[in-house]
Amino acid sequence: MTAPETSPGSGVRERVDAAWPRLTPAERQVARFVLERADDLAGYSGAELAEASGASKATVSRFFRRLGFTSYAQARTDARSPRARGVPTGGLPDSGGEPVAVHLAHDVENLTRTASALAAADLDAVTTALAGARRVLVLGWRNSYPVALHLREQLVQARPDVAVGPLPGQTVAEELAGLDERDVLVVVGFRRRTPTVSAAVRLAADLGVPCVLLTDPAAAPPPVPVAHRLVVPVEGPGAFDSYAAAMMTVAVLAEGVLASRSGPGQDRTRVVAAAHDALRELERH
Repeated sequence: MTAPETSPGSGVRERVDAAWPRLTPAERQVARFVLERADDLAGYSGAELAEASGASKATVSRFFRRLGFTSYAQARTDARSPRARGVPTGGLPDSGGEPVAVHLAHDVENLTRTASALAAADLDAVTTALAGARRVLVLGWRNSYPVALHLREQLVQARPDVAVGPLPGQTVAEELAGLDERDVLVVVGFRRRTPTVSAAVRLAADLGVPCVLLTDPAAAPPPVPVAHRLVVPVEGPGAFDSYAAAMMTVAVLAEGVLASRSGPGQDRTRVVAAAHDALRELERH
C-alpha cells in the first residue's frame, strides 16, 4: 500500500486530499462522509461511522490506515483539535524564541512549500488564462476576501474588466450568471470555508466558465473538476493563520499576467498611473 503524501502531523482533511486519487470506491464513500462531518468526527465510534457511511468496519479501518493513521482512534484524537480546523485557539509554542522569530521561521517554511508547489504547477497556463479572458471575477468569503481583493487590485493594473465579490450588500449570482467560457472565475477558498465556495465552483462548471481555485492543503477536492487548483499553506505557528504565502501567490499571478500581456499590460499601467495623477489619488514623492 502506498503511503499518502502527508506529514505525520497532517489533519484528516489534508490526508484525504492527498490520498484521494488512490482510494477505492468504497473508501471514497467513507471519505465523503468524513469530509462532510469532519468537525463531528470525534463523536463517532468506529462501528457508528461504518453504519452511517454505509461501509463495512473493515473498509473504515483500511481507509484510516491508508491515510497514515495507526487506527481510527488516532484519527478521532486528531479531529478533536479545533486548531486543525482553523479555529483560533491556543498560542505560540513554547520554543524559547521571540514571537516575531517564531512567525518568521514558520512563514519561511510556508513560503518554501508554496514555491515548490507553484514550481510544479502550470503557472503559464493559469496566467495566460487570466490575461486572455474577456472578464475575470474573483470571489472570496471571510478570511479569503482580503486575498481576493488584493488579487483583483493587482490584476486590474495589468488588464481591464476584473471584478471582486461579494461586495457589501451584493449577492454573487448576478455576477456569475453573466460569465461564460470566454471568462475566468477565480475562487479564493481558504479554510473555514462557507458552503458558497463549493456552490460557486459547481455553478461555474454548469456555465462552462473556467475556474481557478486558490485553496489550502486541508481542503477537500473540489466538488467538480476545475481548470486550475493552486494549494497554498496558511496555517500559522500559533492561534491564527498566516497569509504570507497566499499574498506571495497573488504577486506571482499578477506578475505573470503583466508579463503575458506584454505591450498592452505596460500600456495599461501607464494609463492607470496617469489617471492617478489626474485625480490626485496618491501621494507623489
